[in-house]
Amino acid sequence: MNASMSASEMLYYSFLSGAAAVDDQKQYLNRINVFPVRDGDTGTNLMSTLNSIIEETKVDTTVKATVASMADAALAGARGNSGIIFAQFINGVNEAMDDKEELSIHRFAAILKNAVPYVYSGIMSPVEGTMITVIREWVESIYIMKDKVRSFEELMSKTLQFARKSLERTPEQLEVLKKASVLDSGAAGFVAFLEGAAGFLKHKDVGRLKRPSKQVVIELPHMDYHDEVHYRYCTEAMLSGQKLDADVIRKQLGEMGDSVIVAGNPSHMRIHIHSNKPESVMEMLAGMGSVYQQKVDDMVFQNRIMQSRLSDTAIVTDSIADISQELIDRYQIHVIPLPISVDGDAYLDKTTLTTGQLYRFMNRTEGYPSTSQPSIRDIENRLSYLAGIYNNILAVTVSKEMSGTYNGFLQVAESLAESGYPIEVVNSRLNSGAEGLLVLQAARMLAEGRSFKETVDWVKLNRSSTRILVSLDTLKYMVRGGRVSPIKGLAAKLLNLKPIVSIDEQGKGIVYGKAFSSRGNLKKIIDLVSDANEKSGILAYSIVHADNLKTAEMVATRLKGITGKDPEYITEISAVVALNAGIGTVAVSFTTAQTKGEGGLT
Repeated sequence: MNASMSASEMLYYSFLSGAAAVDDQKQYLNRINVFPVRDGDTGTNLMSTLNSIIEETKVDTTVKATVASMADAALAGARGNSGIIFAQFINGVNEAMDDKEELSIHRFAAILKNAVPYVYSGIMSPVEGTMITVIREWVESIYIMKDKVRSFEELMSKTLQFARKSLERTPEQLEVLKKASVLDSGAAGFVAFLEGAAGFLKHKDVGRLKRPSKQVVIELPHMDYHDEVHYRYCTEAMLSGQKLDADVIRKQLGEMGDSVIVAGNPSHMRIHIHSNKPESVMEMLAGMGSVYQQKVDDMVFQNRIMQSRLSDTAIVTDSIADISQELIDRYQIHVIPLPISVDGDAYLDKTTLTTGQLYRFMNRTEGYPSTSQPSIRDIENRLSYLAGIYNNILAVTVSKEMSGTYNGFLQVAESLAESGYPIEVVNSRLNSGAEGLLVLQAARMLAEGRSFKETVDWVKLNRSSTRILVSLDTLKYMVRGGRVSPIKGLAAKLLNLKPIVSIDEQGKGIVYGKAFSSRGNLKKIIDLVSDANEKSGILAYSIVHADNLKTAEMVATRLKGITGKDPEYITEISAVVALNAGIGTVAVSFTTAQTKGEGGLT
């Protein structure tokens, strides 16, 4: 670095170097993650937070403006306990800064000292022996050494020793760490960050910087440690509003779970809680302001795959694939939810928005919900996390003709593939229960020990022999969602037409038939399934519905009489599909035997 480098540039490059050091240890941090639960994602979440800061920070002419930009980026991109605590620390630094242009060692020490209480204030029940302890003890060492050093390089080098010793003591302070014979993962991540930052200050060479990668290709060894998860879902969101009261929010969240963190300021807050009812958390937050950037991780599920995954290949899909939760859990199917926007609040399909809530929203005269595809960052975070646990990834998505989800998966997968990681993204050319059947059998094959390639080939072959027939009770919802013109909707209403919708071989939605009553529609669907069974043989079928379980069970009884089989599952339809299909919808999906080669559900 030449002498003309500004303090703001020095700060940013030090941060970049710190993030690169965390990236190098990302998988180690995931492996030792046992507190507050062993969900194996501390490294992934912390790295996602750091990448967000790197990408969104605007390096200004003043340190104050640069730190303010970092604070905003940290809050917006924070993920997980470690990420949100780190973001709260950056925000505390920002709050403690004044507009003085010069950043002396004494001023730096004072700023950090004032930031520490800010970190603690964001956590409802601070636990020592974690990242907050190392932050506090490192800052204390900064304050002690401020009069004994002559440069920031010397300050960071000497206080780094205090941070390392603080990290080494974490098992003495937290029994769960001692039991598992590990250091605290968040604290280890913070020390890695300090090591990277100190390294840049020592060499002052931008050319030596390594930008953090966005792929993970390390296989983790098994660690024999088990803990009990009291609250299943790690739930996060951003909340914006006017004069938000952190104390009030923390108190209300405290009645809904544990590990509560409320970080930020009165206008923007990042929320973190472990809860059994993410939808209730979001409903409460929506009453206080605008909710967005929601994230929900199933910690019980994560814990299970860390301890005993069924296969070396991860099977991933999107939430449009309708499969019962029981089968998702049994076969360890990873699901990335699609966002649903309701009155300006962004919810997640099947996680933070229940079907009951959705149906109430759908019947409103204004503010009809809308959907979008998962963000690239959300897909990237999930696939990166899985790549650190599995040897391969098979992702099966909703038809690319119906959503941009496939392209999003493909974009992230290309980055992983460039590093040599085996990953395949398959366009199912289907949706809903049909997509679900395809994913379910792929998961079964993997659980039975079938190879990655064999399963990928099977999915590509059998997507053409899997179909869906949807009985719509009305076109009202398609009109409101913009899929059908108001004129066609009115004509159908006047004629009392009940269309049957399906998907063609290219993955596009088509009208397959129509009747003048819901009963007539269902009869046609049952007849079509019967014909397919006679011609090719129905190997498996599923039934999904939108608040119409009684009819779905009646159809199941009829189809069992025809096929001699029970349905693979009966479940509520995806909220994304329900927005267009509408309340009362019933859909039958089925897979027939292939005419060439092996195929079909077994």
